[in-house]
Amino acid sequence: MKHLLEAECNRQRENAPAVTYADGELLRGGLPYRLIAGSMHYFRVHPAQWHDRIARLADLGVNTLDTYVAWNFHEKVEGRPQFDAWRDVERYVELAADAGLDVVVRPGPFICAEWDNGGLPAWLTGRPGIRLRSTDPLFFDPVQRWFDALVPRLSALQSANGGPIIAFQVENEFGSYGDDQDYLGRLRDSLTDRGITELLYTADGPTQRMQQAGSIPGVLATATLGSNPLEAARLLRSRRSDEPFVCAEFWNGWFDHWGEQHHVRSAGEAAVVVSDIVESGGSVSIYMAHGGTNFGLWAGANHDGTRLQPTVTSYDSDAAIAENGSLTAKYFALRSTLWPAVQSGGFPFDRRPATLEPRVLKVEQRGALLDSLVAASHPVADDHPLTFESIGQSSGLLLHESRPVLSLGENVIEFTGVHDRAVVYVDGERVGVIDDVDGNLTIAGSAHSVRLEVLVENQGRINYGPLLGQGKGILGRVRINGQDVIGWTSRALPLDEWSGEQLADARAGTPGGGTGFATAELDVARPADTFLALPGFGKGFVWVGDALLGRYWEIGPQRTLYIPAPFLAEGRNVITVLELEHFGDRVELRDVPDLGPEEVYVETFE
Repeated sequence: MKHLLEAECNRQRENAPAVTYADGELLRGGLPYRLIAGSMHYFRVHPAQWHDRIARLADLGVNTLDTYVAWNFHEKVEGRPQFDAWRDVERYVELAADAGLDVVVRPGPFICAEWDNGGLPAWLTGRPGIRLRSTDPLFFDPVQRWFDALVPRLSALQSANGGPIIAFQVENEFGSYGDDQDYLGRLRDSLTDRGITELLYTADGPTQRMQQAGSIPGVLATATLGSNPLEAARLLRSRRSDEPFVCAEFWNGWFDHWGEQHHVRSAGEAAVVVSDIVESGGSVSIYMAHGGTNFGLWAGANHDGTRLQPTVTSYDSDAAIAENGSLTAKYFALRSTLWPAVQSGGFPFDRRPATLEPRVLKVEQRGALLDSLVAASHPVADDHPLTFESIGQSSGLLLHESRPVLSLGENVIEFTGVHDRAVVYVDGERVGVIDDVDGNLTIAGSAHSVRLEVLVENQGRINYGPLLGQGKGILGRVRINGQDVIGWTSRALPLDEWSGEQLADARAGTPGGGTGFATAELDVARPADTFLALPGFGKGFVWVGDALLGRYWEIGPQRTLYIPAPFLAEGRNVITVLELEHFGDRVELRDVPDLGPEEVYVETFE
């Protein structure tokens, strides 16, 4: 034992990596080693629950916690990175160490992760002419400044410095995006130049093209997949025979889009794939072991080539540890695979966290939609509707107003470049919705000036594919009968940045119509988890107290929103709803989630 401790001290003094590889095997202390990780993101779990979720992860039978770092979560305003409270990634890493876990960190700068804009700040991607994920100085110089703020914090927590971090990922699935070895090499150097000495790796889909484009010499190449791990292992070993097989992401579940179904994967099938990886001598990270929640407006979006696919608020992902921390059948199936010696029972926590008793809460309508939004914002004049980027807003709503004259008879209002959804009002009356990039509405006119208002919703920035970084708002024009509408005021409504006072002011107006703000009061003797359902409501946003919980939408699949206990206080709590379509008359607290009708996950590679 003394000799092992001396060897470990010598390794740390020499800044040698904790984990190395040779002859097709991962090694630790010169001995064969298996990395068994579970993915869990600090930015998707309330910080008061980090300790609990990490304990559940450790008991699953993994030896490592795997997390991304979301740049835009830390640096929403350029030059002002934050690392406190919910953004205290160092504390998160230290809690993992306290639980006996190693840590793998994936610092990006791009992370995908179904996270808004793939983790890239909107202030960055909105720069005209920028080439994302490249050595373009418009992109790479801010990356360097971000790494100056982030990497030293992580470097201090490396295994070589007595911390738990044993590996870092270089970028993320770059082989699905481009083929730029210089960019990847410079990112690698950006880590090592700032003191990173632990194992470095890339992660890409298990195809020749993706592996070729996303890997670089001297950096371990790993795979991301949902099935056929032995086939992937053969591919990777055929390319680099001296490297071990590491599955950097095993997709044991999947995420959901609004308007689709809830994706599920059987516990037995997931356990078989993990068993195949482990028994073949491979290492694995289960993605996600615990998914958590896309609180606020952090959910991203995909694009299938014809339409936007916004991601739901829940990131449960049919993971082993459910969104509220419950231990699922998949948890026990994986646990028996990863840790056969551990018997069921004897957990240091409840298998299912406590929940509030179900109840129905009466809703009281507050300020009418347009009047409230006008009162909560300030107008900015321009010839054309301002975009989210031009007004300096990353997410939320924009309200545009103009005073055109409509011709007598039919008028065609044409919209081009709408990203993502525009609700159109004439003299306060809703006349239609544009939910595609281009669209038009036909309305009657009387040769008089009208108040034309357009409420544009950013439904989540694209996080994957060639449209990464696409702008939000009306990126084209608004025309009436073929002529541009000139002269607008635009109002910024960054809902996720509102203080409690701003929220109270916004909902304080006079009720009117079937949309706008509504509130419900909840008295709590002892805070506990609950699930919020909004029967009869259409589409909108929910706050619990001052915290923006997330989006809801009647098209599903998600039918309840998870409210973690730390969002609630003893005594009176106010739930605020901003409804864009039509009010219901109540909200309901439930003790189980409803994530919608299910569809079996099917793996595809693009």
